[in-house]
Amino acid sequence: MTISVSSKPILDVLAGRRQTVPPVWLMRQAGRYLPEYRKLREQAGSFLDLCLTPAMAAEVTLQPVRRFGFDGAILFSDILVVPYALGQEVTFTVGEGPQLSPLIGSGELAGLKPRIDLSLLAPVFETIALVRAQLPAATTLLGFCGAPWTVATYMVAGRGTSDQMPARLMAYRDPQAFGRLIDLLVDASVDYLAEQCKAGVDAVQIFDTWAGVLPPAEFSRWCIEPTRRIVEALRRRIPAAKVIGFPRGAATNVPRYVDEVAVDAVGLDWMVEHVYAREHIQSRRPVQGNLDPQVLVAGGAALDRAVDAVLAAFADGPFIFNLGHGILPDTPIAHVERMLARVRDVQH
Repeated sequence: MTISVSSKPILDVLAGRRQTVPPVWLMRQAGRYLPEYRKLREQAGSFLDLCLTPAMAAEVTLQPVRRFGFDGAILFSDILVVPYALGQEVTFTVGEGPQLSPLIGSGELAGLKPRIDLSLLAPVFETIALVRAQLPAATTLLGFCGAPWTVATYMVAGRGTSDQMPARLMAYRDPQAFGRLIDLLVDASVDYLAEQCKAGVDAVQIFDTWAGVLPPAEFSRWCIEPTRRIVEALRRRIPAAKVIGFPRGAATNVPRYVDEVAVDAVGLDWMVEHVYAREHIQSRRPVQGNLDPQVLVAGGAALDRAVDAVLAAFADGPFIFNLGHGILPDTPIAHVERMLARVRDVQH
């Protein structure tokens, strides 16, 4: 196993090279658990305004890097800017989450734009340039999009649901119409990620937050195949593009995902068993994750044990330390500091 120290350790891991101290970033690290974020959020007006105001979005992106010295900065935005740029109404209500005008069938699909309107997302690309100019040289800048399946679940239901049943029913009842929506989102995601790369991100992550609700055959059709197409098309435009795939909740489907989708690394949720993940996933590709966000809230000895278990499972191979999903709003800052100290103290 090659051990290397890079000017950007996350990129080294994505190239398959183990780091003596695993690099660290956290999903949703720029967000509600930080007082500096809450203060800025109050000034911004709507959440969408915050995402699409470059100076503010850049500041939010940089806040956790300044505070904690993370090895990666994740662009502050939202996966639902893609349906917004396709012409669907998107609003964010405090305490209620995102609200979209729902798509029910093929008739409503016709009201969407045939391609993503990147001019509506110009502020995102400006945010990337602003962050790039201020980011420490060793810190990787990560862009992202939602995977087509996950974005489609919100577009069909008009909101998040506990099991994303509206999209699942549409996919079963009218697979042709649902397939057209997925095709539209594949093309939109490629355009969006390519522009992020051109604007200055070092790597991108494709979030398939709702992959775990799909049975194996539907997982292949609506998760693996669209993501494979995105990665292949993105690399035709940006040959050096680095991509992390995150099929949350996919369990024993993940090895098939890794075999069929040419991602550079795969994110692991907190539900995957360590030995299985090491033998069947990390043996194929670098991995990222998989600390339970709730144990970061709990802190104390439970956090120490969980961090140690993740390091013992994965740190002997190419590995990026992260959570198994986004950091929770009630996470104490002291617990993040404790976690980082333990990850970076190779002598403990």
